[in-house]
This record gives sequence, structure tokens and C-alpha cells, in this order.
Amino acid sequence: MKIFPLHLIPNDTKIDFMRWRHAVLWLMLAVFVASLVVIGLKGFHKEAYALEFTGGTVVETRFDKPANIDQVREKLAVAGFENAQVQGFGGGNELMIRLQPHGENSNAEGDKTVSAQVLKAINSPENPATVLRTEFVGPQVGADLVRDGIYATVFMLIGFLIYIGFRFEWKFAVVASLTAFFDLVVTAAYMYGTGREFDLTVLAGLLSVMGFAINDIIVVFDRVRENFRSLRVDPLEVLNRSINQTLSRTVITAVMFFLSAWALFLYGGTSMEGLALTHMVGAVIVVVSSIVVAVPMLSIGPFKVTKQDLLPKAKDVEALARRP
Repeated sequence: MKIFPLHLIPNDTKIDFMRWRHAVLWLMLAVFVASLVVIGLKGFHKEAYALEFTGGTVVETRFDKPANIDQVREKLAVAGFENAQVQGFGGGNELMIRLQPHGENSNAEGDKTVSAQVLKAINSPENPATVLRTEFVGPQVGADLVRDGIYATVFMLIGFLIYIGFRFEWKFAVVASLTAFFDLVVTAAYMYGTGREFDLTVLAGLLSVMGFAINDIIVVFDRVRENFRSLRVDPLEVLNRSINQTLSRTVITAVMFFLSAWALFLYGGTSMEGLALTHMVGAVIVVVSSIVVAVPMLSIGPFKVTKQDLLPKAKDVEALARRP
């Protein structure tokens, strides 16, 4: 019995994905290079990162009336807070002020001192201000978080290589890891390009997207292996059939992943927006890359897969040659 919501795409599609594989792969390579450029242009500016990574003090303030951000920044500079980052959040009367580290230790007394100095600098009789929250993160903590984030990403990629290499074959392992890295870079580029602050929730979202990508790719690769062993057709036809046979499952999984992230984005509050948005963008990128990047790469260059790669190894060459 078929239930409509579970069959967004028919199970017997016959789309020729491999016909345009070279053009599509070149297009995806261009997208990858453009994403690296965006990360290079945006990723080396401190204002792109949240307090957890840069270190410093964040002071959230609320004004009785909408405040001019440039004027607030000038007042802070006069008070000795150079290069203060000021941005709106929440309602139109609320501003988030990020300050460079002024010490290595965080304590309640130090937070009160900084917030009092900030309040004195920005407060005015025409538009009174109040401090909502003050938080301090030492520069060493920020550096440690950056290092740990890089370690986590590298560890995941190496883990993917080892796992898929044991489960499938080295060509599958390399292609899956490259595709997951593609998903990571393109998703990160979107977050940087749209001006979204890079914080721990975004980092967690990127790691989740990589895991989702590998899960999706493994399902398709498993079908590729089965079809190579059972079908007596051209390798390109095997890859085409494998994509079409798993297409419905791939799209449904991505839609469910997207909808759950969308619900989190709508009702999870501002603290979860980065994670939810990363998941939504990643879901779209993963479903595209698993179809037009991962499987087509198995038909080109050193990653080209043959039946001999996937059949159990024979004890002699003659036995291997007799296999279909």
C-alpha cells in the first residue's frame, strides 16, 4: 500500500543522470572554488565569528528608542573601547556589543565593571539604555575552541575514509570523503556569504551535515555495489540505475531532515537559529551532491569503478576472467 507523502518521487524513474556528468562535475567544481573564495574573503575577519572563537566580552543592551549603531560605536571608541563590534539583535531597540579582551580572567566583578563602563559610554538622557547580559570569554578559550573544531572535522574525514574503505573499496572511500568535504565547504560558504555569525551551533551543524552526507552516500553506494554484482549492463547504466533506484529514498530523507530543522528554526529561539539554518542549507546541498557528484565521480579518472573492483577476488586470473 502506497502512502502519498512517502512517495514524493516514483520508485521507477529512468532519468539519465550520467549523460551530463562531465558538465555537471565541472559546474560543481566551479561552485566548490567559488565557495573557497567566499570563505577566504569572509572567514579571516574576526567579525564573522562569535565570541566563543574570538575571545572578549559581549554586552547585550536595550534602549528605550531605536539607537544609531554608528553613534554607539563612536561613543565606545571615545570611552576607550576601540574596534568595538555593534550589531542589532532581537527587537529594533536591542544592540549586541562585542569588545576585544581586556584581561585573561573572568569573574563577576570584572563583568560588572565592563558593563558599567559600556553603559556609561552609551547611555544618554534622550535615549536611556540598560544592560541585559554580560559575558566574557578569554582569548585562550577561543583559540582552543578553534583548534578543537578543526580537529573534529579532520577526525570525521579520516574516520569516514577508514570506515568506508573497510565496508566498500578505497575508491568509494575517497569519493565519499571528497563529497562530504564538498558539502561542508559549500554550506560553510553560504553561512559566511550571508553574514551569519559563525558560532558553536553552526560548527555543530556543519559536522552534522557531514554525517548526514556520508549516511546518504553510503546508501547509494551500497546499491551501486549490489547492481555491479547482479546486472550485466554497461557500468554507466549500473550507476544510472543505482541513482534512480535510491532517488526517492534520498529525497524523502532530505525533506524530513529539512522539515525538522525548519521547525527548530521557527520555534527553537535565536540560540538555535545557526544550527537549524545550517541543517536546512546542508540538506539541500547533500541531496544534490549525492546525486550529481558522488556517483558520477565513480565513472571518471582514478575513481572509475569496474565489476572487477567489487566482485570477490578469485584465486587465479582465469577464474576472474570467466566472471560476467
